[in-house]
Amino acid sequence: MIKIKTRSFSSQEVKKLSATGLHPLLAKLLVARGVQAEDALDTSLKHLMLPNLLTNNDRMAQILADAIQADKKILVVGDYDADGATATAVAVKGLRTMGAQVDFLVPNRFEYGYGLTPEIVVLAKQHSPDYILTVDNGIASIEGVAFANNLGIQVLVTDHHLPAEQVPEALCIVNPNQHGCGFPSKNLAGVGVMFYVLMALRAELKLRGVFHEDQSLNLAGVLDLVALGTVADLVKLDANNRILVEQGLRRIRAEACCEGIKAILHWAGRSIHKATAQDLGFYVGPRLNAAGRLDDMTLGIRCMLAETSAEAMHYAQQLHELNAERRSIESEMQVDALQNLDINAINAQVSISIYQPDWHQGVIGILASRIKEQYHRPVIAFASARDGLLKGSGRSIPGLHLRDALDLVTKQHPQLIVKFGGHAMAAGLTI
Repeated sequence: MIKIKTRSFSSQEVKKLSATGLHPLLAKLLVARGVQAEDALDTSLKHLMLPNLLTNNDRMAQILADAIQADKKILVVGDYDADGATATAVAVKGLRTMGAQVDFLVPNRFEYGYGLTPEIVVLAKQHSPDYILTVDNGIASIEGVAFANNLGIQVLVTDHHLPAEQVPEALCIVNPNQHGCGFPSKNLAGVGVMFYVLMALRAELKLRGVFHEDQSLNLAGVLDLVALGTVADLVKLDANNRILVEQGLRRIRAEACCEGIKAILHWAGRSIHKATAQDLGFYVGPRLNAAGRLDDMTLGIRCMLAETSAEAMHYAQQLHELNAERRSIESEMQVDALQNLDINAINAQVSISIYQPDWHQGVIGILASRIKEQYHRPVIAFASARDGLLKGSGRSIPGLHLRDALDLVTKQHPQLIVKFGGHAMAAGLTI
């Protein structure tokens, strides 16, 4: 059963905010969401946190600038969700604008699983890259990075997921959640991290005189993708993320966004001129995610990178059809799950684990979320994978940090979990 929890707020902060002219009810709503000063309502780009506050970001910029000037090949390896897809598109667009030789590769979740695995490195080697640049993954890819190092391929990691005690021996890692990083916002999505890398790279290239002041290097052109990935990944909309999302939405409403977002909004029947975060989260994001859930996220990334309306419409139609198929599969799986759950047993449990051998790997995360919402318990849904393994996707509730819980399980039962990763509220694992 869904439980409604009233947000707490400081009466003193409400009075302070009301004194600026805001209606008391609006002031109360804002304070309850962490807004404590009037200037926090200013979502102009000048209020973004500085890119040099992100640990290793200046060094990452120097490495990428060296790579561009030496005409080295960069291969972006993304993740198969909406955050990973938008981060990949932002990386490719931004780096190409700055003169890089860049291509992308995204793992098929059913063949290779998550992250930069040794198998993905073998696939990446076919592109003959000098550098692999991970986006929205990599912080847990210890074996994959080691394998790439042995092949002479340098690895640059950009990620936002929580690290374990050991991190990969990459050439450079940018992650606001890595140990020792003092970046004030820990809530950047993977696409937000990549955007910050591009800001630092632009500054580095200008410092080297590669671009003149009058040359166009306006990164606002990818803010529509940053907004989409940030909303779709359900990260906290703190002050910094609120700026990124609002600025991206403004570009979308003005039709100054990529052809892919325009096309998906069209197929979803949503007005581009009235686009909101809800449109990104409930209409655009799910259609983009459908590619990674049922097919190959390459389709979604190509849609985001499409240069013409016709090309974008072609890909968006396929995404729309995949999303309809995903909804049908999800509905059937939810019926199966609910039929097999014992409400009396659930009331005595603090968590729920569910499995059916015929469930679809790409939809178990949504299923876990639906069951969690209904019963207010942390839920992990499993589906069969290759070689006798089970893939699980979990969703948690406030009060239980899911990734840390899985970490504790691995410490107590080292042979149980093959690999895992994620956040406080969502995580994935293989057993």
